[in-house]
Amino acid sequence: MDIFLSLMAALCFAIGIAGSLLPGLPGPPFSWLGLLLAGFTSRFDSSPTLLLVTASVAVLITVMDIIIPSLTTKRFGGSKYGVWGCNLGLVLSLFGLPFGPTGLLGMAFWPFVGAVVGELIHSKIKNQKSEIKTLPSALKAGCGAFVGFLSGTFLKFAYAVAIPIVVIFS
Repeated sequence: MDIFLSLMAALCFAIGIAGSLLPGLPGPPFSWLGLLLAGFTSRFDSSPTLLLVTASVAVLITVMDIIIPSLTTKRFGGSKYGVWGCNLGLVLSLFGLPFGPTGLLGMAFWPFVGAVVGELIHSKIKNQKSEIKTLPSALKAGCGAFVGFLSGTFLKFAYAVAIPIVVIFS
């Protein structure tokens, strides 16, 4: 039974690492599931505290991965329209749009585009006359969405790699 559970844990760890980089796969929860499965083997003794703390971190990282692009868009000067555009782009990228980049590239591309389009819509609503001033600020908000995406991906990847390391070296 240990061999089966160890193989299933290893599979979850692999899916967790892949899921930290690919859209549609929740990387941290899969990594945590691998930790849970490893805890049922005789080789790895997991405490309830370890499981609770790592589960909480997995949930926090998963939620933050959704929130961070919006926060960085706002931090880079984006309006509510830019934040909504970023969120819409993130949701659309999960469905693997039939046009344009998909996969990891799409997860970075669509929130960027959404934030830029949202900012351009915001400038039209506010009747700003100068397109020259509007485009750079819209691109800056889009860069904020991209930075947020990279930050969330880094957090997911770090967690997904750390969990199997804890199991292997304990």
